[in-house]
Amino acid sequence: MTTALRPGVLMTDTEYGIALLDEETGAYWTLNPTGATIVRTLTGGGDVAAATQALVTDYGVDATTARTDVVELLDALRAADLVRS
Repeated sequence: MTTALRPGVLMTDTEYGIALLDEETGAYWTLNPTGATIVRTLTGGGDVAAATQALVTDYGVDATTARTDVVELLDALRAADLVRS
């Protein structure tokens, strides 16, 4: 399943991760480096498994925790209407 930012949502790098800006509402969200890894992986063509593996590889997180983190962030992004999948 492909995940993409909803039209009108911009992503930019910050010193600490990324920021997502909803141009329609003016609301923005900041994500730490692990959140940034998840979003970059998902919007770069990867799926939940790929984002999970990226966390395991890049941050040494165990696979169960990593998958939970990926799914929870993806659910939150969907609830905030920031992504389409």
